[in-house]
Amino acid sequence: MDLVTPGIGLIFWTGLIFTILLLVLTKFAWKPINKMISSRNQSIEDALNMAEKAREEMKSLQAGNEKIMAEARVERDNLMREAREIKDQIVAQAKQEAMAEVEKIKKSAAMEIAAQKSAAMDEIKNQVLDLSVLVAEKVLRRELKTKADNESLVDDLLKDVKFN
Repeated sequence: MDLVTPGIGLIFWTGLIFTILLLVLTKFAWKPINKMISSRNQSIEDALNMAEKAREEMKSLQAGNEKIMAEARVERDNLMREAREIKDQIVAQAKQEAMAEVEKIKKSAAMEIAAQKSAAMDEIKNQVLDLSVLVAEKVLRRELKTKADNESLVDDLLKDVKFN
């Protein structure tokens, strides 16, 4: 039963070795371990702070992006409105020019029609005159075969003519 109950000498030497081990570990191991743990804690804390800053920057960037997107939408709407206005102006101007051209063509056509009508009327008058003279000539040739008929026609014409 000696093995189960330790002796005083064993307790003394075990306590002494434990104390020496504790002093050696305190001097050489605990300080570097504590330093390493504290530096690790500090680096973790710094990383968390940087992550928080990055999160805040992301929020501010997102807000900035939303602002830029809103400005871009407004600018796009303005550009679209201006484009519609320009399109409407161009269409209106084209309509005006087309109407002016139509009016010009109408006036030109009316003048051409009037000129052709006048020329046709003149030609008809000339043809009527020519036919009238021809008919009158043929009639006169038939009826005025004798000298007496000629004299009677001249006398009748002189009676019809009124002198002032």
